[in-house]
Amino acid sequence: MMLAWLLVGTFAIVLGAEVRAASPTGLSPADEVAVFKAAGFVKKGKQWRGDCEDPGTAAYMPPVIETVRDLNGDGRPEAVIVEGSTFCYGMTGQGFVLVSQQADASWTRLARETGVPRFLATRGKDGWPDLEVGGPGFCFPVQRWNGRAYAQHRMEYEGKACRRK
Repeated sequence: MMLAWLLVGTFAIVLGAEVRAASPTGLSPADEVAVFKAAGFVKKGKQWRGDCEDPGTAAYMPPVIETVRDLNGDGRPEAVIVEGSTFCYGMTGQGFVLVSQQADASWTRLARETGVPRFLATRGKDGWPDLEVGGPGFCFPVQRWNGRAYAQHRMEYEGKACRRK
């Protein structure tokens, strides 16, 4: 019985080590670098940095790859990179960049906004999901892919049309 528990414990430790060693994004290290570069970030020391020149406030959050998934069903991943700072992004406290892997395996930037991204069930050209840019308040811009860029399409709150005052 003791041997069985020892084996289970050893297996859990080995399994845990393998999980920690793998990238949480599922991207290769080279793709992670390409994602940050396509998003417009530059490596300074051991940290990626963008245009946000936060003077080092405690609330600053360096950019991280928050989400990696195929958004438009083309079999290639998209990535959302977020950076946090009230100094740079006001009360919203966050900016994000959406990048997409191309057929040649390079990455390209599709959107860069101040706010919290939320992909909706409604879709634009080529199956791209509409993109709600959230933040404080109750009426948010929704952008739709037009084949070249995400552009303002409507305003909504909880799935209903609204207007900012």
